[in-house]
Amino acid sequence: MARKPAKTGPLTTKPTRTRPAKTKAGPALTHIGASGEARMVDVSDKPATERLAVAEGRVLMTTATLDLIVSGNAKKGDVLGTARIAGIMAAKRTSELIPLCHPLALSKVTVDIEPDAKLPGCLVRASVKVTGPTGVEMEALTAVSVACLTIYDMIKAVERGVRIEGIHLVEKLGGKSGHYRA
Repeated sequence: MARKPAKTGPLTTKPTRTRPAKTKAGPALTHIGASGEARMVDVSDKPATERLAVAEGRVLMTTATLDLIVSGNAKKGDVLGTARIAGIMAAKRTSELIPLCHPLALSKVTVDIEPDAKLPGCLVRASVKVTGPTGVEMEALTAVSVACLTIYDMIKAVERGVRIEGIHLVEKLGGKSGHYRA
């Protein structure tokens, strides 16, 4: 007597291929499975190498608001120090915010914020380092994003027209794809 295959119900799933879905535009998207489903990439066979990512963004505001930040007279306190800490904390929690990111034991996170009268505003730059099987681009971008949002939050009572712009990856080192510089 031949066995009937098990029915697929709400508590069972169909097996999926592990190969990334190919796109018409070029290389496969690694977070998309063969059936189009989102998936976490398996990095268990990748060697642990030193990896670094640098990202940056800008927070644009009026000169008067920038002067308030630089003088340390913002109502909510030390804008730049608070934003720096928020960016570092965000980098460490990226896998909790971005669904398919791997949790990583980061070895270094720096967030530098430079007031720039020419913008006027602040240039926010994050550098994240790890020794592991996957890169830290998302951690660097998350650090910059949250630092920029924190600056906005701390000065929004003074100026609602603040703009966050240009968040992007500046540089990436390590891993199979090698060195990238924007």
